[in-house]
Amino acid sequence: MQNTVSSPNRASAQGATYRERLSPSLWLLGAAAIVAPMVALVFVRIDPAISLVLGVAAAVGLITLLLAASPVVAVADGRLRAGRARIEVEHLGEPVALSGEEARNARGAGLDPRGWYLVRGGIDPVVVIPVTDPDDPVTSWTISTRTPDRLAAAVVRAQITQRSRGR
Repeated sequence: MQNTVSSPNRASAQGATYRERLSPSLWLLGAAAIVAPMVALVFVRIDPAISLVLGVAAAVGLITLLLAASPVVAVADGRLRAGRARIEVEHLGEPVALSGEEARNARGAGLDPRGWYLVRGGIDPVVVIPVTDPDDPVTSWTISTRTPDRLAAAVVRAQITQRSRGR
């Protein structure tokens, strides 16, 4: 389910240096598939064949909706995008990739009340990036990712590229 872009050829073709869809975990997709027998049981008295088709259609529809609604984390064209939020990388500090106990703390007791978050259940690692813009009321971004080192490296690469362009 993970979709990341890392090769230079694919990255330049798509205009991205990093891209990941935070798709639901397999256990959540499996739980969504349970909709099929539930819907089928409701309509079985009408017609068993129709109930089977409706059950499968409902499960496929729900799983498709879950996948389509999954947020995307991307670093491209000097911007970090996490879901619908975007920020120029020049306004960001040094990203910190966290996993294990450090990530649990960053998602729990260590949450900054003035921070911005894209945290997904079932995805343990996070990247915490301080915001350096003094006019921004948000102090940091905390983003769930399956590949924290790659996301942090992509942000740093984009920052270096921005500085070399003189922006």
